[in-house]
Amino acid sequence: MNNPIFFNLTLAASILLLNGCSTTPTDNKLPLVTDAIPKDEPLCKYGNMASYKVKGIEYRPMRSATGFTERGIASWYGPNFNGKPTSCMETYDMYKMTAAHKTLPLPSYVEVTNLDNDKKIVVRVNDRGPFHEGRIIDLSYAAALKLDVVKKGTAPVSIRVLTPGAKTAAPPGDNRYLQLGVFAEKKNADALRAKLAERITVPVEIKGIVSNGRSLYQVMINPQSGRYSITTIRNQLEKIGINGIVKKQQ
Repeated sequence: MNNPIFFNLTLAASILLLNGCSTTPTDNKLPLVTDAIPKDEPLCKYGNMASYKVKGIEYRPMRSATGFTERGIASWYGPNFNGKPTSCMETYDMYKMTAAHKTLPLPSYVEVTNLDNDKKIVVRVNDRGPFHEGRIIDLSYAAALKLDVVKKGTAPVSIRVLTPGAKTAAPPGDNRYLQLGVFAEKKNADALRAKLAERITVPVEIKGIVSNGRSLYQVMINPQSGRYSITTIRNQLEKIGINGIVKKQQ
């Protein structure tokens, strides 16, 4: 580390993270945020020291994390840190899709999956933490909100490092989809889609089809339209008592 003064500031901020999640923001004007998009970036000048210590534990940040995966508990941090510098010396914005990790290179792009509800997000890691035992990633407020972590404060997650250009959609060649219903009237298809949208996180589509000369409306879920596998989709549906019919794309 070339800047010992900054290291002290970073360490102090890291120790503050030991206090856990901040209080829930009262600001109801959360902008419509989208997942971080992986892109080639140089390592941050700060935050990628050879090693550092917090509470007597030494951490050694990675120089490369290609293919890295991990499971553990996610937490989040918000208003108490908003506007303050991250370990990368970027200004922390709780309304951006960012996160903190103890040893990943800064910056890194990570896909985070909430193992309680199968929701997925992509964040840019630009900070260090969290330092509670068992916690592997600290999410920004926006990221935690999208992953449904804010109310509980923590959630079991899996994380996977992404590289620029990596595809996170369903595996190529998987041309299956789930049919949930076929209706003669579009209003009935719309009603089913709206009902499902309240209970599952995968996108539900309506597709116009023709069968025996009749125009029909098919309610379906296509894994290619999101980062979900057939197994994930079926598991979510089974929890609410729905069994979709697996079909192949024509």
